Amino acid sequence: MPQKEGETDYKYEDYAADMAYHRIPATTDLVNQKMKLTLDSGTVFDLEFTKPNEVNWQSGSESGTDWYEAIEVAPNTYYIDMMFTHAPRECRTFFVNTETRQVLSVHTVMREGDVGKEPRAAQDFTPGVLGDPAIPPTGMKPAPTRDLIGLRALYTYNPNQCFEHIYLNEKRYAWHCIVGPLKGESDVELHITYKFDVNQYIFSWREFGLPVSTVFFHNWDQMRETGKFFAIGEDGAIANTPAGALIRKLSVTFYPEEKQPL
Repeated sequence: MPQKEGETDYKYEDYAADMAYHRIPATTDLVNQKMKLTLDSGTVFDLEFTKPNEVNWQSGSESGTDWYEAIEVAPNTYYIDMMFTHAPRECRTFFVNTETRQVLSVHTVMREGDVGKEPRAAQDFTPGVLGDPAIPPTGMKPAPTRDLIGLRALYTYNPNQCFEHIYLNEKRYAWHCIVGPLKGESDVELHITYKFDVNQYIFSWREFGLPVSTVFFHNWDQMRETGKFFAIGEDGAIANTPAGALIRKLSVTFYPEEKQPL
């Protein structure tokens, strides 16, 4: 499948390089630890982190030993990204607070075949619990949020790349390249935003023009985002590209109560 599916004048590789310049480094905190994650959908994942980038996992009748990456994106809160040898077009990103035991799973699939005018990537967000599901977690349950609507912010990925984000409504946001190879390019994409805790958001988008999706954790106490791009490169291979940025808020629009966006 060719990479260029929409009407873009650029390719993924034009902007995907060096996107991890400001990213929080990975951690080995989870090595030799086990986690049981029970999602609200009923799906259960048993994880055993055997090496810095190797996890033994089981979910129902499926199991395997695959790659993972763990980053502590906030105190006691881990971004755990997994790829699967048996399903290379899928990935699973877990956000886990080991103190409150709140969990959010983001399942991303690069669909095959004709997807019409929809983005090629499909994503499913599902909250869950760490450990014994019979014991309720504490703290804030991850849920969809409207908190970002009206916000304009700059995301600096490296000294040579900066993008503006404008959060339009519950479904769409606009990006605009301020500095970088795509300077002047812009588009409006589908997004999903969940609030994980106070000043903590999980934000993703799925592009129409290219087979590209993202998963990012926004830490507003640190004003940093940490995550990745999940895409099909120009060579047709899956790319799981680490990324992170420094966040600077520019302005917030406040809509009248009787004229709220979608």
